[in-house]
Amino acid sequence: MKKVRAKKHLGQHFLTEPAIAQRIADSIKDVAGVKRILEIGPGTGILTRALMTRPETELKLIEIDTESVEHLHERHPEFGENIIEGDFLKMNLNEVFNGKPFILAGNFPYNISSQILFRVVENPKLMPEMVGMFQKEVAERAVSGPGSKVYGILSVLIKAYYDSEYLFTVDENAFDPPPKVKSGVIRLVRNDRNELPVPFSFFKSVVKAAFNQRRKTMRNSLSAFLNDDLKAELSETLSLRPEQMGCEEFLELAVRLQRD
Repeated sequence: MKKVRAKKHLGQHFLTEPAIAQRIADSIKDVAGVKRILEIGPGTGILTRALMTRPETELKLIEIDTESVEHLHERHPEFGENIIEGDFLKMNLNEVFNGKPFILAGNFPYNISSQILFRVVENPKLMPEMVGMFQKEVAERAVSGPGSKVYGILSVLIKAYYDSEYLFTVDENAFDPPPKVKSGVIRLVRNDRNELPVPFSFFKSVVKAAFNQRRKTMRNSLSAFLNDDLKAELSETLSLRPEQMGCEEFLELAVRLQRD
């Protein structure tokens, strides 16, 4: 069987250690009783084979690389139409399992890792759980809390709908080709919140504006949202920098900003 060539423009670094793939697969909790899994970027299928060991799992794969798709069809003909050639960032997620919720898993391509996380938080009802591998920096940012140097927009948005956990670090030598940085595996599990008190798009705009000028106080970074009454009423909050604010505090602030 011909070896699949990793493509730099797709951010591909193929995992080569079956034990690590199995550890990722075993990290899925099935907290909502969901047995459907969508794997992003299966590549040569090492994580796919680990996911296949999970009982009663309905597994689908989405892969943008034609060479990898051909390899997967050759190695796993039993998957048939469950191998989707396409772009996760552009696909209609409601069509994957006919509108039913699913778990997201993968050794995620480095070049779209943050965009994948944004899609997750924009579709929390479809994805009650996510277990995946990212660049260590992205993984740490995703699960970080207030006060951390890497705490940012993604950190806050993820906490609106998910409990997040950093699971373990993976060395560069576990990949072909080896990346220049270590990788980290994280797990996101839906929390009890069904709806935000403000539209998600508005909440995101507030958080994004705050962190776009993270060295400044909220009074400066959120000036476009403020009038004189709000400046006076929220003076204590507005004196903070964004990294000092937790998700719940951002939600409370967004409610107040939207009201005016």
